[in-house]
Amino acid sequence: MGVRAQVLAVDAGNSKTDVAVVAGDGSVLATARAGGFQPPVVGVREAVDTVAEAVGRAFAEAGVDSVDHVSACLANADLPVEEEQLEAALHARAWGTSVVVRNDTFAILRAGVEEPRGVAVVCGAGINCVGMRPDGRVARFPALGRISGDWGGGWALSEEAVWHGARAEDGRGGPTALARTLPAHFGLGSMYALIEALHLGHIENARRHELTPVLFATAAGGDPVARALVDRLADEVTAMAVVALTRLGLLDEETPVLLGGGVLAARHPQLDDRVRELLAERAPKAVPSVVTVRPVLGAALLGLDHEGAPALAHARVREFYERG
Repeated sequence: MGVRAQVLAVDAGNSKTDVAVVAGDGSVLATARAGGFQPPVVGVREAVDTVAEAVGRAFAEAGVDSVDHVSACLANADLPVEEEQLEAALHARAWGTSVVVRNDTFAILRAGVEEPRGVAVVCGAGINCVGMRPDGRVARFPALGRISGDWGGGWALSEEAVWHGARAEDGRGGPTALARTLPAHFGLGSMYALIEALHLGHIENARRHELTPVLFATAAGGDPVARALVDRLADEVTAMAVVALTRLGLLDEETPVLLGGGVLAARHPQLDDRVRELLAERAPKAVPSVVTVRPVLGAALLGLDHEGAPALAHARVREFYERG
């Protein structure tokens, strides 16, 4: 008789969905990947259909048709009410006896710690932060953009960079090399040409994300305006981490602070150094580290936590992903 499949782990982000079927002893029986998870764009049913594509392939490989527990960490599950709606949608697929849905930031947090205790700040297209303790207490933010007080993430950085570049070129703002480096990325000679191309759709809207690495490169070249934007992001990352630590009563205890998402995982020297410097000032007991392992590991570990799996099972699934 084969090893029983106990957990279906799901990490569904805006750009990709990873799933894993995990046995009670931590063995990974199957994995699969599908497209991005975007309920606000396509609706909940179609978004879950994308997850179902990956789950179907993973179940077939593992030779199962259900598991004991589904642990799903999903993008766009920003509010408790959204988690409840998505939990109901996943439960209706009958993949597991029980289902728990969390925001995908929790996957990065759990992937980076040996126990469910710590704080994670994720900066990719947007920015978010969560914290958790083993007793179940959590700290989180709505993370809905400017309406919930957020600033940061690749999208906001690219917008700010274009704003400063435009004002530098037409004289409303001070000089910055961004007025040259941003349009040059697309082979254009001026900010006016870049603005026109973006406005008329000659450059696809999604390609604005390409300007974030340009901003960091310009900052590394010494441009004061670009450097100020990077420093502002470091301050936002630190502020979120310190608030989460404070809410959980962890500010005065040695606590992991995990940094994840494309922007933070890139380890841009100015941003990485400044975050660590600010954390040392505002939360001296914080222990920062960058998480680069696949976040689906965190979803799997949360699932094993839920099932009361032994430490050896946690170690086995971690080894599978960390060696890969």
